Amino acid sequence: MTDWLDAALAYAGKWIDYQMMLTGQPGCVVAVAEAAEVVYEQAFGVADATTGEALTPAHRFRVASHSKTFTAAAVMKLRDMGRLRLDERIGAYVSGLAQPVADATIAQLLSHSSGLLRDGRRSPHWQVKAPFFDAAALRDELEQPLAFESNTRFKYSNLGFGLLGFAIEAITGEAYESWIAREIVAASGLRQTTPDVPLADGIPAAAGHSCWTPIGRGKVDGTAPTFALAAATGFVSTAGDLARFYGTLDPAAERSVLSVASRREMTRRHWSIPHTAETRDYGLGTLIMDVDGHTLVGHSGSFPGFITRSALLPEWGISLSVVTNAADGPAHSWLEGIVSILHRFAQHGAPSARTADWTGRWWSLWSPIDLVPMGDRVLVASPAALRPFREASELDVADRTRGVISLAYGLANHGERVERKFDSAGAVAALFLGSGEWVADPKRLAASFG
Repeated sequence: MTDWLDAALAYAGKWIDYQMMLTGQPGCVVAVAEAAEVVYEQAFGVADATTGEALTPAHRFRVASHSKTFTAAAVMKLRDMGRLRLDERIGAYVSGLAQPVADATIAQLLSHSSGLLRDGRRSPHWQVKAPFFDAAALRDELEQPLAFESNTRFKYSNLGFGLLGFAIEAITGEAYESWIAREIVAASGLRQTTPDVPLADGIPAAAGHSCWTPIGRGKVDGTAPTFALAAATGFVSTAGDLARFYGTLDPAAERSVLSVASRREMTRRHWSIPHTAETRDYGLGTLIMDVDGHTLVGHSGSFPGFITRSALLPEWGISLSVVTNAADGPAHSWLEGIVSILHRFAQHGAPSARTADWTGRWWSLWSPIDLVPMGDRVLVASPAALRPFREASELDVADRTRGVISLAYGLANHGERVERKFDSAGAVAALFLGSGEWVADPKRLAASFG
């Protein structure tokens, strides 16, 4: 599998590079792990748009609701240790709760089926207008009535995971942050992950940015501690550490802090997420969906100034993470786009000797295209698309200069010729797909612009 994976990731980096230019995002880091070991890690753009500081894979990001997977792993480890039961009422572990809240089970809180409010009566902390809830404020919010009866519908709740943080503290007799940092983070071999801020001196951190607005992007202060909501949204990490961590949740992983049974329970579908355009499900602290027929098990994160997404693909033993430092960062689309790239390479394999040099980005007045060799064929990708190989034409090449479009969308050039033109130095300067011409150097398009 390594041959096609290496080739797929090489193209994925080129695709992300173009997507960064197209969307005007400040920064992005992509990491991929195989068997929980990082095999690809690349940073794009800047850590801070106001200073121009270059982004690196070592920069920390607020990864928000990824925290829920870490918290779920902590709960499952306590279950493995015989210190709690998933079907037990939360009131058996946390005292002083209103009766409807106390009756919710650990499993219901982990799977977002408790009926608790999402963020409480008001959530100004998400607009950077007030601190996150401390323990007293969270308990006050937990006094509110349930939105609806427990165990009747999926309903996302940050309050519910804050409550699980209380349970972990009650059971272990230790602060949530210190116990999970030792028993889950360090035990999983993660060195660039902490349950909350502040970070130690000298650790590089990406700055958060707002979405694009008519007056530009603003810098967003992403340094706020999350206090009692750390179990729901406090974590700080890197793409590399997130890829490693989700790899350890694979039931087939050789090394994990959890039993195989607990990993299976975390990563199976417990509830369908209603009212979504695409089918999505939730496990225990995990978001589950399919892309091109491949199951993704992971989580996303939205924090002021940051959007992040990670997933395990058990079929391949691969896990990946995409972290962005803007509130409109397309981490979801980019991660799913990378999966679609992996899918095509897994189908066709690494480039053969005959097709390997049929590669590169080509420009026309209409759009850029990428020639991407796979196996004995060459696919024509659209780097501007979120799924670059959707409806991609396929080329059969005869030699260095000629070929035929063997498969194309019905309104395109199916069955027509392919030709490459070389300059005096022997470099490919122009590409003809049927009657259309693309050039290697976009500067050559200047005459077309008037």
